[in-house]
Amino acid sequence: MNVPAPVPAVSCPDLEQRVLAGAYGPDPRTLRADVAFTTAQAVRHEGRRGGYRNEVLSLRVGAAVGSCAVEPGALPAGAVEECAGTDVATLLDHPLRAVRVAALDAYLMHTTPHTPANGARPWALPAGDSLRKSRARARAVVSLLDARPGQRVLVVGVVNSLLEALRERGLAYVPCDLKGGVTEWGEPVCTDAHAELEDCDALLVSGMTLGNGTFEPLREHARRHGKQLVAFAQTGSAILPRLIGAGVSAVCAEPYPFFWLDGGPGVVHRYGGPGTLHGSGGPGVLRASDGPDVLWASGGPGVVQGSSGGPGVVRGSGGPGGLGGIDASGGLGSLQGSGGSGAVQASGGPGVLRASGGPGASGGTGSLHASGGPGAVQGSGGPGVLRASGGPDASRGPGSLRPSGGPR
Repeated sequence: MNVPAPVPAVSCPDLEQRVLAGAYGPDPRTLRADVAFTTAQAVRHEGRRGGYRNEVLSLRVGAAVGSCAVEPGALPAGAVEECAGTDVATLLDHPLRAVRVAALDAYLMHTTPHTPANGARPWALPAGDSLRKSRARARAVVSLLDARPGQRVLVVGVVNSLLEALRERGLAYVPCDLKGGVTEWGEPVCTDAHAELEDCDALLVSGMTLGNGTFEPLREHARRHGKQLVAFAQTGSAILPRLIGAGVSAVCAEPYPFFWLDGGPGVVHRYGGPGTLHGSGGPGVLRASDGPDVLWASGGPGVVQGSSGGPGVVRGSGGPGGLGGIDASGGLGSLQGSGGSGAVQASGGPGVLRASGGPGASGGTGSLHASGGPGAVQGSGGPGVLRASGGPDASRGPGSLRPSGGPR
């Protein structure tokens, strides 16, 4: 199921409280975890010196599965059986953090699944052995970092394929993991991530930090200092995208079943990253997804709602022709649509938006009118209006938008 986007949470505890209040869909007391199970694995990739073990608790709510990694052997006897058949609200109050995280993840997978309408961009993983798939996932994660060669990335939750991908981009890194040890290249792994934060330009963080209680200080540091925090998430794959804009800049989400379970093709779901815009709720607010300079949004009057497309593409629907609504589809950089008061009706070649329509189509609430090069958008008027200028790289590149006027 999909639900209207609420005002985004500002932290993981805040997100949990919003879920309990029904802000993200049905009352969690009305949904049960019908199935609870664990998955345990050990891996040693061919050609790699080291290996690792994983154990994951998963809960199923309807068709959705939420997960939280735990230390192997850490779950007490009977924990899995206790979860099966229990309502989500009760599980969110469970004494075990892993149960609470898996329950929150399952609920959000049920109400806000990884679809373009919820901001997700699918990234295909090829079939192959475990190392090939691990490296493919690492590329999906690391490409969400907007970093220059020589910049320093704190990696919390060491995965050698991720370190390899960072090395290929010329990025320095500080590997950190509670287990310690050394990397594939003999580098010492620190165990105190917080001691390394000040000297790093960006953070690459495992969703496992949700399960061990170390995530919130990392998120707050990134938010306070304006640093990128890119999360790679098997644990909490549906939780972390809901925190984009609150210290999280991008997420590579990988819900169950995980890439290491079989050799067939797979998919991860990416949110945010370079060239995207983010916002929350209310009039004139933008949320971004779908690759460089592509926009989707949801909210009140003057807000564009939609998903999918390539660079400079806006596609979407804003309700049944309602105030500020856009009902659109089109090619590269184009927008076509129709609607009621405040709506945009448009057609044009690549990157050009030409608007006409009913009341508010030019100068009113949520109105847009434009001319120019690829992806240019111009506007004037009331709340939710967007202004941009000119041809390529008018603001941040093709398809860029620059807001003006009214609440955002």
